[in-house]
Amino acid sequence: MEPSPHEVTTVAADPRHVSYTHLMYGLHALAVLIGIFTAASIVGQFLFSLPSIIAVIMNYARRGAVRGTWLASHFSWQLRTFWWAFGWMVLAFIVFGPLVLIFIGYPLLVLSTLAVGLWAAWRIGRGWMALRDGRPMA
Repeated sequence: MEPSPHEVTTVAADPRHVSYTHLMYGLHALAVLIGIFTAASIVGQFLFSLPSIIAVIMNYARRGAVRGTWLASHFSWQLRTFWWAFGWMVLAFIVFGPLVLIFIGYPLLVLSTLAVGLWAAWRIGRGWMALRDGRPMA
């Protein structure tokens, strides 16, 4: 039986995979920083910018190689952060998008975009610090 990505294992992680995971966090963090320091939104850059999309592709490409190591939790953490942010934004546009026509939806859409962006930034920061400390994500 294969271990869950959330189980802590004693299998040593390849140092190249640790560096690879740092690179993925760095790409996601770059996308967040672009969102902070430009006119774009944090969540917009996190979901649709090239650095973040490359990080997601990298994650899926090497996910099998880290299965059974503590790094698997970081791979899952990053993917869950990306897909949950995407899902929350789809939901926000479905719920608040039509309300933009009567002007009440616009502030709600802006607030939800800001909230999801800050949540994604927090998760990337928290995950990257845990990786730096050699800890799996729970």
